[in-house]
Amino acid sequence: MSFLLPKLSTKGAVDEAIKATEDKVLVLRFGRETDSVCMQIDEIIAKTSSHLSNMALIYLVDVDKVPVYTEYFDISLIPSTVFFFNGQHMKVDYGTQDHTKFIGTFKAKQDFIDLVEVIYRGAMRGKLVVTSPIDPKNITHYDLVYQDI
Repeated sequence: MSFLLPKLSTKGAVDEAIKATEDKVLVLRFGRETDSVCMQIDEIIAKTSSHLSNMALIYLVDVDKVPVYTEYFDISLIPSTVFFFNGQHMKVDYGTQDHTKFIGTFKAKQDFIDLVEVIYRGAMRGKLVVTSPIDPKNITHYDLVYQDI
């Protein structure tokens, strides 16, 4: 289903998407087209993109083609989904240590729709951090390990 979604393959294209998206949530899914988990999230995103077209723009970003952002957002696990609103990086409290990105796939289409809607409503009120509406049982938890600090 990733063929249905627009892709950003250069740093300049990602920069332009972040700068140019106004009054909508920018959803950047970092991953690889050939990864099976990425294919699962791409299917969910593709099925919901028409429902979210009034409040979100969704792009796929290949981690191998845009290593600058892969390193900047510390994307070591894929798929990772990052959210922006009017050029601001939106953070979401998922009940995990990392509020900067969603790691893994969504269990249901409604989880993704609810998350984008909460980010949109929070951002319209000026919030930079929102609380995830997704049931904590449906969120994959990872331990953050910092080396050489």
